[in-house]
This record gives sequence, C-alpha cells and structure tokens, in this order.
Amino acid sequence: MCEQNKDENTGIIKDAGSKNSQNEEPLVKMVDIHKWFGKVCALRGVNFHVNRNEIVGLVGDNGAGKSTLIKILSGFHTADKGEIYFEGKKVNIQTPKDAKRLGIETVYQEQALAPHVNISRNVFMGREPTRFLGFMNRKFMQNESLKILQKLGLRVKDPNVVVEALSGGQRQGVAIARVLYFKAKLVILDEPTIALSVKESEQVMEFIKQLKEEGISVVFITHNLYHAFKIAERFTVLAHGEKLADLKKEDTSIEHISYLITTGKREEMVK
Repeated sequence: MCEQNKDENTGIIKDAGSKNSQNEEPLVKMVDIHKWFGKVCALRGVNFHVNRNEIVGLVGDNGAGKSTLIKILSGFHTADKGEIYFEGKKVNIQTPKDAKRLGIETVYQEQALAPHVNISRNVFMGREPTRFLGFMNRKFMQNESLKILQKLGLRVKDPNVVVEALSGGQRQGVAIARVLYFKAKLVILDEPTIALSVKESEQVMEFIKQLKEEGISVVFITHNLYHAFKIAERFTVLAHGEKLADLKKEDTSIEHISYLITTGKREEMVK
C-alpha cells in the first residue's frame, strides 16, 4: 500500500508514489512567501491557497500584508523567498503579463479603467481586435461588450457611453466583465465595494456570484467583513505580514474574525 502524506498547507491527502489528478490540486498555492521592503518585513512565511471554483476572503487590517501578497501573485512584486504553484505546477511570476498568461486577473480598487473612454474600449483595453490593415474592429467590440455585460446582469444599452458617466457599481461591473470575457481562471478583487452605496455593493456581490457560476475562482480583499461574509466560502486572516488563520465560513463568524484581526492572535492561540 502506498504511504499517505497530508499537505499541511491545504489539507489534501496525497499518496506517495502515485500521481494525483489535476482536480485534486488547488488552483493556486503560495508556499512560505517572504517579502522585504528595505528593513521592513512585509510578509513572513505566508502560506495561501485558492481552490478551483472557490471564493476566498482575504482579510486583515491596514498593513496586514494583503496587498503585498496579492501583488506578488499578480506579478507587480516578486517574492524574496517562497514558491508559487498554479494548477499543480511551480510557476515563476515576474510580471503582470506572466500572471495574465496563466489566467490570473486583478481588479484593483481604482478599477484600472479609463474614465474618459467608452465601455467597449475599456472591456477590450490592451486586447483590441483588429481588422484589415490593423484598424480596430469597433463593431465587434461593441456587440461583444453588450453580450458580456448582459450576461452579468448589467443593464447598459449603449456600449459607447463613457465610463465616467456610470455609477460606481456599474464601473466595477465593466471591470469584472473584462476578466470574464477573457476567460480568467482566478480573479483578484481589491476592495471592490469601497465607497459604494448599499445597492451598488449588492450589485457587485451579484457580479462575483456570476464569476463563480462560470467556474472562476475569486480572491476578495476587503476591510468590510459584512460584505466578505456574504460572499466568501473561506477566509484567510493576515496581520503584520503573518497568517493568523484559515477558516471555512461554517466554522467561524464575523465576530470571531474581527477578534483575530484586532488582537493579532493566531487561531490556535484563541482556542
């Protein structure tokens, strides 16, 4: 009989000498991630994973290391120590282009949209389809933009409307439509409900549910635990560059997570 080993980072049991099927591996696994900025240690030995078709809430106070961890995964920073695996294979993510090639897309809180440019151009920004002699295929972009926005449930009739004329929730919808259209495997959302009204925040929650329905995994970074608890299935809690806990939704509560964040205590110290 083959010896069984349990991966301490994911809890997945592996048979030594046998090969796991691809679906048994997490979509992404970050192992022992360290990051220094000068003498400041921003991340210290963080392990983080996201399973396939899973919504993970990455939570913590300001300075916890959430943005740094995600910027390493999305190619804006490189880790000083540690390894990253994507779909079971070790990968070297040095630039945002490397991340995009793997299927990792990031929507930052500033949305990375061009406010004075219309919706269809924003959906295809940097990936504009061309016709003969290199001219942009505007009609194709307009039609495809409307289709993907309607799929998200975003009621926009004219793809030529400039983004600055949209509400905050609609702008997030355009940003999410872009990653959905280009077949992302993992979408990272950095504070997607910040400065939005209650109605707009609910709209963004529906957009995130649509991503999951399409089989896309999501990392939801937020300070708003109430929003995170509505949508996330699991929570990774960071504080001062270290991981405090990794909790399934059914095993925790908003009060419990808030306590971990405010005290900075590891989960095993609380029990």
